[in-house]
Amino acid sequence: MSAMIRGVQIDLISAERLDKMTMMEKIRLILDDVMEGNIVVLEKGLAPEEQSKLIEITMREITPDGFAGIEMETYPAKEKPGFLDRLLGKTAQGRLTVIGPADQMKTIKKEKDFITAWVSSR
Repeated sequence: MSAMIRGVQIDLISAERLDKMTMMEKIRLILDDVMEGNIVVLEKGLAPEEQSKLIEITMREITPDGFAGIEMETYPAKEKPGFLDRLLGKTAQGRLTVIGPADQMKTIKKEKDFITAWVSSR
């Protein structure tokens, strides 16, 4: 008889893996993981348009007695894109991102280089 492991699963996803995925593949990977009650940590944050799409799709998945949505925190980009980068359409991309179920994860403190989150198991 094996003992049941209790706690919260944390999935750490490398920038290398994310770079090989399309926007929708990233969003499905993240959302499917979080809907299972896992915390997802991305080595490289999502682009602003990817974050917007993740939030949009998350809103469609919320149910009254089921999925409560996501909580997401990202370190801001180290520096803002310069004038030429903005002309070429490049946007500042966040660094490390932490995403979890809204009913299990609450951000307590966020600074430019420090995120404190409280996570409860179900």
